[in-house]
Amino acid sequence: MIYLKNLASPADLKGLTLSQLEELAGEIREAILETVAQTGGHLASSLGVVELTIALHRVFDTPVDKIVWDVGHQAYAHKLLTGRLDRFATLRQFGGLSGFPKREESPHDAFDVGHSSTSISAALGMAAARDTLGGKEKVVAVIGDGSLTSGLAFEGLNQAGHLKKDLIVVLNDNEMSISPNVGALSSFLSRKMTSDFVVRFKKETEQFLVNLPRFGKDLLNLARRAEDSLKSFLTPGMLFEAFGFNYVGPIDGHRLEELIETLQNVSRLRGPTLIHVVTKKGKGYPPAEENPALFHGVGPFDRPTGQVLGVKGGLSYTAVFGRTLVELAEKDERVVAITAAMAEGTGLKLFAERFPGRFYDVGIAEQHAVTFAAGLACRGMRPVVAIYSTFLQRAFDNVLHDVCLQNLPVTFALDRGGLVGADGPTHHGVFDYSFLRPIPNLVFMAPRDEAVLRRAMATAVDYDGPFAYRYPRGDALGLLLEGAAEPLPVGIGEKLRDGEDGVIFAAGTTVAAAMEAARTLEGEGLFLTVVDPLFIKPLDRDLIAAEARRSGFVVTVEENVLQGGFGSAVMELLAEEGVAPRMLMIGLPDRFVEQGSQSALRALYGLDAAGIAGRIRAALGREAGSRKAAAS
Repeated sequence: MIYLKNLASPADLKGLTLSQLEELAGEIREAILETVAQTGGHLASSLGVVELTIALHRVFDTPVDKIVWDVGHQAYAHKLLTGRLDRFATLRQFGGLSGFPKREESPHDAFDVGHSSTSISAALGMAAARDTLGGKEKVVAVIGDGSLTSGLAFEGLNQAGHLKKDLIVVLNDNEMSISPNVGALSSFLSRKMTSDFVVRFKKETEQFLVNLPRFGKDLLNLARRAEDSLKSFLTPGMLFEAFGFNYVGPIDGHRLEELIETLQNVSRLRGPTLIHVVTKKGKGYPPAEENPALFHGVGPFDRPTGQVLGVKGGLSYTAVFGRTLVELAEKDERVVAITAAMAEGTGLKLFAERFPGRFYDVGIAEQHAVTFAAGLACRGMRPVVAIYSTFLQRAFDNVLHDVCLQNLPVTFALDRGGLVGADGPTHHGVFDYSFLRPIPNLVFMAPRDEAVLRRAMATAVDYDGPFAYRYPRGDALGLLLEGAAEPLPVGIGEKLRDGEDGVIFAAGTTVAAAMEAARTLEGEGLFLTVVDPLFIKPLDRDLIAAEARRSGFVVTVEENVLQGGFGSAVMELLAEEGVAPRMLMIGLPDRFVEQGSQSALRALYGLDAAGIAGRIRAALGREAGSRKAAAS
């Protein structure tokens, strides 16, 4: 690396020639490929915006000027250009660089992101603050075309057009197909129409026409309509012009000279401006160009072949969900599936192929997905909304008001429930017990394995009301799955083993670790009952109260924050029943959990078998390996 390793700051880009910048783009792609092949990450998006990122940092002066990246999937080149080359190999690792922009990581990261469609609103807030404080800095939001399907992005556009603040929005379009001729012509027009000469000429001409007696204003309106008609005919900018933005583009997102010239011109304009940039996901790495969906968020892979490494032969929980939903839909024509731009990620690709007329991808619009499902349910359908746990947080009001208040039979399939790993605090699904549990009418299951997940799915489709179940990221336990999935009685738990010294109530996938911990402690003379409540809501009141009374020592285990979670629910139930055992609640603390592998994080927070056993020993004053009777 000749140029990348010698960059002290983004300001050094201003001293490089165009050919040197193009060589730098190749070095950045090499650095991204080398690291992501080892760590996994969001590859295709970051490869697609290398030239755009160089151009942004060439023209603007961060951290004084603010660049707000939407989601942050595409921010790897930004990290490399802002002094993080020496730590880039730690990307997404425990204690390493985040996979997303983080303000605490660098002054060049203007806003913490991880969920989509926030950039325009955040950037507009920064622009408004700048004007209030008397600043002069430029504010740029970089948003992908997929993120524009979210209502939040349009809310930001709407107010930005109304406030008329100096704001630049860069639309990174890597999906829309634009013919080369139209793209080249509109690129030329947009760059020339934003040049100093043309802008000055337009202002002078407008002033001249306004001052003409009698016909001046009519001629000015005619000229404006002619300009708008030409731009609308040649470019897809009518929507953004309607929001009050100056529209520029489309621009080829891989031609540095065009990008730099356009950004320089636009930086001198006043008011809100949107630059439409066309890029190719996975640019420069053929496997990613050919399969951008796979390389959007990918695990470690072999660079020469593009083969993803470490893929096991067993089914993931996501795959079990997808296959089982197809089985249920074959038997029940009312079953429809809904996803928010995550058909592959939620395992619904097979369903979409098998039942294209009963599959809906609504784009990155979780709120709409939930209320759309409510409308389907009103007409007798059985919609299943498959959304990552962390993303359902965005639709809380819709779940409460549009589904549960009306007691509609909508199922929420919460993938990535619990700790998810390297994507970190923005993606851990560790709040769903707490934010769904208080909602009336909602039934909430936490299956301990793939067999119970299948039964939860059958239960949900049969249930005449709102139903949710959560399951984790990663491989299932490898259980043999045969026959049809049979529904379970709602609100009935299951005792898995007996013991007189206490009872462990373990929720969801913590059951396996709790069982292993109980077996370990049995070898030390401590005998514990293990109960799988199966349901977070409603809890099996009779079973939980009886076991708590009998043992006098209650342990709850959950992969959720303790505040308002499963342990809190058990405590509330026992208080209502007048049972006051000694209690130990094991779960996640009142903090945002950092990035790291699932196994490392479970060990760190005491949610693996060793951690559970250790917490129980400490609570009972036992030493590891002791074989004393519990009563001694």
